Amino acid sequence: MSLSAFQPGNRADREGQSEPSRSESCLDQPVGSSVLEVIRYTPSPLPAKHYHADTTEPISCGLRTLEELLSWGRSEANPFNVAAVPLAPREPPLASCPRRTLVSHDMMGGYLDDRFVQGTNTENPFVFYHWQHIDIFNYFTHQLVTIPPAAWTNVAHKHGVIVLGTFITEWSEGAAVCEAFLKDEESYRAVADKLVQISLCYGFDGWLVNIENVLSEAAVKRTPPFLRYLSEQMHERVSGSLVLWYDSVTEDGQLKWQNELNQSNRVFFDACDGFFTNYNWTEENLEWMKDYQGAQGRQADIYVGVDVFARGKVVGGMLETNKALEVIRRHNFSAAIFAPGWVYETSSDKSQFCQSQDKFWALLSDSLYVHRPASQLPFTSSFCQGFGKAVYWRGQCETRSSWLNLTAQEIQPRYYHLQLQGGGWLRSSGCTDDAWTGGCSLQLEGLLPAALTSPVCATVFSLHVPLHLKTLVTLIYKASAGIEVSLEIKTRDASLPDTEEATSVCPEALEEGHQLVSRFSQLCGDLRAGGWTLRCSEVELHSCFLREVCVLIRRVGEPRDTPFSCRLGEVMVLEASSLRPPSAVVRGLCIEDVVWLRAPPPQPGPPGLRLGATLRWSCPAELVRHFRVYWRALRGPDPRVPPGRLALVGRAYSSLFRVTGLAVPQPPALLELAVEPVAREGFPVPESQWARRQLSYVEDAAS
Repeated sequence: MSLSAFQPGNRADREGQSEPSRSESCLDQPVGSSVLEVIRYTPSPLPAKHYHADTTEPISCGLRTLEELLSWGRSEANPFNVAAVPLAPREPPLASCPRRTLVSHDMMGGYLDDRFVQGTNTENPFVFYHWQHIDIFNYFTHQLVTIPPAAWTNVAHKHGVIVLGTFITEWSEGAAVCEAFLKDEESYRAVADKLVQISLCYGFDGWLVNIENVLSEAAVKRTPPFLRYLSEQMHERVSGSLVLWYDSVTEDGQLKWQNELNQSNRVFFDACDGFFTNYNWTEENLEWMKDYQGAQGRQADIYVGVDVFARGKVVGGMLETNKALEVIRRHNFSAAIFAPGWVYETSSDKSQFCQSQDKFWALLSDSLYVHRPASQLPFTSSFCQGFGKAVYWRGQCETRSSWLNLTAQEIQPRYYHLQLQGGGWLRSSGCTDDAWTGGCSLQLEGLLPAALTSPVCATVFSLHVPLHLKTLVTLIYKASAGIEVSLEIKTRDASLPDTEEATSVCPEALEEGHQLVSRFSQLCGDLRAGGWTLRCSEVELHSCFLREVCVLIRRVGEPRDTPFSCRLGEVMVLEASSLRPPSAVVRGLCIEDVVWLRAPPPQPGPPGLRLGATLRWSCPAELVRHFRVYWRALRGPDPRVPPGRLALVGRAYSSLFRVTGLAVPQPPALLELAVEPVAREGFPVPESQWARRQLSYVEDAAS
């Protein structure tokens, strides 16, 4: 049974007020004011398609009908599914990539665990973290309009990867939809306008258009103008956006997959940004396309499809997908890898999924390219892959249960397995058994053979980050006995071409008493919790780019075969001059959309009371990595019970968070909610810069 209460003025009227007005009303509330709620036994008013019916957790969804699409408006949009991360720069940028890689994520119907915007508790989930190898990510389902879950857009954008939704029509039902929206110019423009508005609202970068049904003569004639108009409007409103067409319908309206770009489908290619071929091609198709006049100058815009499930007569697929990529690259085309979730779907032991995925992408690596994040300093990563067996915070375990939240994924390192001279080896992989912050660390493990006297260099990050005169590089790690760990960074002079070889620098570790170390420790607090080691190094360089961050591992003692393991918890690259207290002030915290739930008691007695509420606040996004949301009881029915201590509710990755299922004291009571910003550098933010708001609540006298 859901119990809800709404205090007039505490939240905006859903039908008559826009989102900005709601934020302004929050900011207008006095800082010390409390929100009053009267518990009433009424159903939750939150829209079921955006909130889980039982818990009110925010969820992602698509649009199933043309009517839904045409009636869509921002007032009906899901505020929680709006991406919080803008598209980051990377090197090389998409426009400079002569051969690109697209991943189309089609898995088990879509909107699975990833539909929970704020994450969910689940064991052995599907995750993706090989972002440095791809350029475009497409979230694919068989709904009419697939809106990518915000978590996918957030994590892709962190890595500079463009995200596409899907507009698809299929079979007889799809044919009816096409006849309706392609009946005239006004109709197809209305659909295109809605697709543009949806992309703008939710913060992703374009569309894959997949018409897989027969089109009438009139409808197929209007399809290129529809594509052209959609592309033009997307380009005008979303920088770097793309509209791609899937190879299915020919220019005469037949549903006839060509497996290549040719005269029968060129009219669609000419009207948009790219062409995604069907999967049953042969090398002869690629040889023909290479010389086809319609492809000249736009070979990078032709994405040759590879079905990882290997359905039909295909080149490669499954664990031989690399064979298809080798052929595609040999003919200088881009590639579209469809359904790499095959690795997860066909795994009998989901606990081994990450090992299987690493193997799959390692097989492809010779035909892929490494893209480098190109943001300004500070650069930070704790290697979190967006899931784990526990949640760690600064070396301490906060909660011990399995979880998934892709938005929590940080910039990913390089994953590989190398053979060393003398029978040695080196492997890098995610490790969920321990972490500094988030859900996993980066594990470097291997064997140093007795014959190897020089240190092993493990490349951790490939970057394109401009460095300033004085740079502080910090490493938090745990190493097994018998080895020493140090840093190596590789840089390139900004005046030299990108093809020039990088210069290696091995900075010495700074002593504990060094001014920079003391200042850093003063700002960060204890960085040795849980057995972790902190190493700080200073580099004095200017007019250059940081290209690689590496870890050197050397044997201690006499030559012998030495197995080793080193877990990296966090890497930070900071301007030495930026070591100052953070100023990420959170303002205007407000409480909206309160819903009460009665939970079955664990013991005989009155049922427990559970709170659901939306929190909004204001804070400059560029200053924070995430937010930590807390609560505490201030006063309950029994005045002898003292105020409680702040307890963590969860982490937020935008200025919006839904509290769900929070066990609170019986009414009448008063509680406090607080939001702590976590600075990008990881420095604790003084409580004076947190936001707080009180919520008092009483039973409805009439209930």
